[in-house]
Amino acid sequence: MININKINPTSIRHTIPPVFNRNSKILILGSFPSVKSREAEFFYGHKQNRFWKVLANLLNESVPENAEEKKQLLLSNGIALWDVIKSCTITGSSDSSIKNVVPNDIEPILQTANISQIFTNGSTADKLYKKHIYPFTQIEAIKLPSTSPANAAFTLDKLLREWNVILKYL
Repeated sequence: MININKINPTSIRHTIPPVFNRNSKILILGSFPSVKSREAEFFYGHKQNRFWKVLANLLNESVPENAEEKKQLLLSNGIALWDVIKSCTITGSSDSSIKNVVPNDIEPILQTANISQIFTNGSTADKLYKKHIYPFTQIEAIKLPSTSPANAAFTLDKLLREWNVILKYL
């Protein structure tokens, strides 16, 4: 059976709510959930994505196994998590195919939490943040290398070295 979503770009709405509370100190923004994340109904659901391994390593915690453990890891360490895009046209999980972007409103996070720094997970998230959200927030984001398996140039060790900067703000 052919998966039409892999062939034809489809406009898709982001349905995963942001993770944050009043104790969140940093906000990490991805671009848009992958097909696997949309299926899992939680962020970074692809088994090969290194996001949860990177955070767990940096925070000296166990790698979380399910959505509840992932939320707990984030909230207990002062980390808010969401994506730049509310809806877009996308083919499969390919960031390079993203078009017709409608950005998420991060204002509720900024009004609730005392966010000291925003980070973007990868070049696409960074580019879209600068274009769609920065003009309203005027908060500079720090671009981190993507934890996606598509970013094969970055080993786990290299990701850990680059992502270590988040610890300064926690």
